[in-house]
Amino acid sequence: MSVKRALLTTGLTILAIIGLICIFTTWYTVDESEQAVVITFGQATETITDPGLHFKLPWPVQKVEVLSKETYSLQFGYETTKDGEIITKDSETKMITGDENIVLTDLVVQYKISDPVKYLFHSENPKELLHHATSSSIRSIIGSSTIDEALTDGKSEIEQKARDLLVSLVENYDIGVSILAVKLQDVELPNAEVRAAFTAVTDARETKNTKINEARKYENQKLSEAQGEKDAIISRAEAEKISRIQQAEGDVAVFNKLYSEYVGNQKITRQRLILETLEEVLPGAKIYIMNDDGETLKYLPLQPQQPATQSTEEKSKEGGGKQ
Repeated sequence: MSVKRALLTTGLTILAIIGLICIFTTWYTVDESEQAVVITFGQATETITDPGLHFKLPWPVQKVEVLSKETYSLQFGYETTKDGEIITKDSETKMITGDENIVLTDLVVQYKISDPVKYLFHSENPKELLHHATSSSIRSIIGSSTIDEALTDGKSEIEQKARDLLVSLVENYDIGVSILAVKLQDVELPNAEVRAAFTAVTDARETKNTKINEARKYENQKLSEAQGEKDAIISRAEAEKISRIQQAEGDVAVFNKLYSEYVGNQKITRQRLILETLEEVLPGAKIYIMNDDGETLKYLPLQPQQPATQSTEEKSKEGGGKQ
């Protein structure tokens, strides 16, 4: 009896365990930010992307791998601990540029799991494979770049080239990963003295660019002033041209009118022209018109007429002078 009771107890215990396993392994939940892969006897049979409660066959027939849909970050060259401490990995960051200089480079790769089945089954360790692909990509790009490009204004181009190369490698590996971005964190020289010297060179380059920009600004200012002065001279010349043309046209009109009068009465017009010319040439002279025998015919008062008689004071002065 004791043996039968022991067997019965054992059997009931096993059934209870199996029942508990069935109860707790036949359902699972998927969040909105997650996706799940149902694995039947070690083979992926279904991909679940709809959020909510789902059911499956109990373990060990089926199991579920739940993966996030959100963006992952792969840190290359450093590691951030749970306490927020940053640990630098010098063996990863040290690289040689195309002009044979050593730089320390670390970066972050942002990626998503685009195909969870490939991510789970096409590689034993996709994160490690992605890490090696990142190392290969950034070293290849840094190796074809100069130190100036790596440390100054070539960083964005290096990021873009490294991303393109990494995307190509990941597509060849076919591990179900989609690369979103490659962001350089720090690119610096390994030696403090070299860093200081390069900083001085960079500052000198910035000063040079500043001076060049100031010179170009001064050049543009002077060109603008010269252009304005040129336009003003041209404008004055055009105005003087128009004035001369109008004056010439007026003189022509006067000459034409005078010529028409001359044609109608040549003698009178000739005499008037002689008198007007004399008046212009000798503005202070008194002009008399004489006839042929020398007698004065008429006084032409082209200038104000002098008083006929002198004042008493003037006469007395003349008289005193005579005495």
